Amino acid sequence: MSLFKRVKNIFKSPEPLKTERSVLTLGPGDVCEVSLVTYQVIGRTKPLSRNAVWLTLRDGADIRYLSVEEREKTTYGLYSVIDGRLDSVDEVPTEVELDGVHYFLEERYSTRITESGNAPFTAAGGELYVWQYQSDGRKLLRIEWQDGRFMLYEGESVLPADVEWLRGNG
Repeated sequence: MSLFKRVKNIFKSPEPLKTERSVLTLGPGDVCEVSLVTYQVIGRTKPLSRNAVWLTLRDGADIRYLSVEEREKTTYGLYSVIDGRLDSVDEVPTEVELDGVHYFLEERYSTRITESGNAPFTAAGGELYVWQYQSDGRKLLRIEWQDGRFMLYEGESVLPADVEWLRGNG
């Protein structure tokens, strides 16, 4: 190695540190395994005011949604869309009974979002209103509203050990 290259390497800035991989950084093109089922991540919704992410997952023709929220510990929920209708944001109840399961309102919030890929709501940076319910078991219910449109999801909580992720090339 020449003297010039050695001096050049001394003054060269160090390479930036790689960002740590986590399920909160997954996006379209990545692969995620939940409860031994492998899904391709096709969409991502990120609430700007929370340390959370809502991933749209596809396994063949099956579309599911993975909710990930990091607080004192990371919590996961796997959801499917359900048919249902609400007429107004003012009429969202605090208790819901669905197919014999009684759900209680756990949390409600509103936040601005960013999304990429195939996400349920695609109004860039819009305000999203969320109501999260849970039953006495591990069953979960989620209601979302944005720009006059409701989405309803039913799911269950997932153990952290049942979620693994791989980076794609997307």
